[in-house]
Amino acid sequence: MELTLEIWRQADATAPGSFQTYVVHDAAPEMSLLELLDRLNDALVAEGRDPVAFDSDCREGVCGSCGITVDGQPHGPLLNTPSCRQHVRSFRDGARVRLEPFRSAAFPVVRDLVVDRFALDRMIVAGGNVAVDAGTAADADAEPLPHDDAEYALDFAACIGCGACVAACPNGSAHLYAGAKLLHLGVVTRGREERGRRAKAVVSQMESDFGPCSSYGECSRVCPESIPLTAVAAVNREVVRSRLRGRPD
Repeated sequence: MELTLEIWRQADATAPGSFQTYVVHDAAPEMSLLELLDRLNDALVAEGRDPVAFDSDCREGVCGSCGITVDGQPHGPLLNTPSCRQHVRSFRDGARVRLEPFRSAAFPVVRDLVVDRFALDRMIVAGGNVAVDAGTAADADAEPLPHDDAEYALDFAACIGCGACVAACPNGSAHLYAGAKLLHLGVVTRGREERGRRAKAVVSQMESDFGPCSSYGECSRVCPESIPLTAVAAVNREVVRSRLRGRPD
């Protein structure tokens, strides 16, 4: 297969960027998008040119670091699929494909397709944690958690923090991410003790870095883990709950 790639090139956060065109003549249908970029970079290095910078780690759809925007769609044409699991077979032979970084004011470009997603980490620093007693680990049965509650928490713990929800949202909202963290940690037995404080801290940090939610629903469509929109609803609910209780918990 032959693909023409329009790729965003930018030296650093302060430098102007632009799209540059490259042609890959030997793309194979079974290649992932990242393997396609590997093939392109091999050719660029062989020619003594700078390779395209992009993030990747596990390449198994688990780590969330691979996110790029493909033809205006975060991650690529297949919904609920990370960039590393998108494949060349999704494009016709001879297609022109545009690759660019996740676009959001909260995600400044570091270089080429790499963005700084530390704004998500700031929410975790603010309240995405659970306090535990130091010393000998508690017995596994000391703090029972009903099976249904455990499964519910795990459904939201599946969020890999890729940031596609933010990139897909016209407002650059992070409500889906924040809600997933609040529901995950608020349901587990130990996490309930700090539920109100966590909600206030996480939402306060979120509002300082990201835009408001207008219920477009694009976030859930691109999420690799299919986190449902109930996570968005949980953000306001958790904050209201903490205020009605009238005390940190």
